Amino acid sequence: MWYVGLDWADTHHDVEVLDEAGKRVGTRRFAHSHQGLNELIQFLLSIAAQPEQLACIVETNHGLLITFLLEAGIPVYPVNPKTANQLRKSAGAKTDQIDAHLLAKIGRLDLAELRRLEPDSDTVQELKTLTRDQDALIQTQTRLVNQLTACLKDYYPAALNLFAKLQQRSTLVFLQTYPTLQAAQTASLEEITATLRLGKHTNPTRLAPKIVEELHRPQLVANAAMIRAKSRLMLSLVKQLLVVLEDIASYDEAIAPLFLSHDDAELWSSLPRAGKRLAPRLLAEWGDDRARYVDASSVQALAGTAPVPFQSGNYAKAHKRFACLKPLRNALHQFAWQSTLQEEWAREYYQRKRAEGKTHSMAVRSLANVWVRIIYRMWVSKTAYQTATFEAAKLTHAPRQRVA
Repeated sequence: MWYVGLDWADTHHDVEVLDEAGKRVGTRRFAHSHQGLNELIQFLLSIAAQPEQLACIVETNHGLLITFLLEAGIPVYPVNPKTANQLRKSAGAKTDQIDAHLLAKIGRLDLAELRRLEPDSDTVQELKTLTRDQDALIQTQTRLVNQLTACLKDYYPAALNLFAKLQQRSTLVFLQTYPTLQAAQTASLEEITATLRLGKHTNPTRLAPKIVEELHRPQLVANAAMIRAKSRLMLSLVKQLLVVLEDIASYDEAIAPLFLSHDDAELWSSLPRAGKRLAPRLLAEWGDDRARYVDASSVQALAGTAPVPFQSGNYAKAHKRFACLKPLRNALHQFAWQSTLQEEWAREYYQRKRAEGKTHSMAVRSLANVWVRIIYRMWVSKTAYQTATFEAAKLTHAPRQRVA
């Protein structure tokens, strides 16, 4: 075996290869280009007779570099970026060449503990990319909403009391039409109703009178200079939000049919309150390769739902697992909380953990850990979730009470 440490970057990649005795076989830097990656593959295949004799250790699990390696048949073992820090010398020296050496050393010492990267199916890969990109857009939306809220507080606080949410089209169209309090106060009931209808509000005739009433109550008013300056910023933020909202909706239109085309769609859709948003994310992050996980505990570790024990002398405590697949952890965390709104046993479990003194996040994470075991059995057997089946299994495996 040859152990390849690959420190990747945006413009170049540093590579070091060790043999089984730990002797350096070769070290080189390759450009991040089509020619550079082809030279990297040729360099590795010139060392080993067969690709399976190589173990490539790298601190990422996606991207064009990973695609090149997998297409060449080279085994890839992704590791957490913090892993190499454990082998760094006390002096703390850090260069790309040193990182490549440490990664190769990790492969040589701990290959049995690493999980080989197996590519997902094309559908899952596309679904994962779409859902993660949409989540990035949702984060952009949140940032813009926070900026818009701060802006309105400075000169137009009355607008914050007119609608339940800022991040809806009817609110944004209203702000575009009436960018100041004075403009909104001079509008008639019919004009405001027409504006809400233009923004596709669900019930404009009911909301418009309430808006008119709120606008004509005594309101805080900024000076003219502040109104001119901040209304300009507000219109810019609204324009950006309208585009982001439209793009998020377009992602929903792409994700839904792709998710439904997968054979496991029914399985993930059966989970309580997984819905159109969480079910595709769970499938995308969990995957569809039944040989990927040894058991449920390996998924729990990957998702960060299982706690990490820490013991030193007489001190012992379990803490949150930080090294994990964060998109999977986030999806399971959101799903576990949603399940408490429908499944009685999930709600009781959550409440019991809170009664034990656990925080909300700790209780939800514990519930997610239980759900991973349930989902794993569903996933392996390819059966949809049914509350009755779970309740029967819980009674079967529950400890029997002794009869006096």
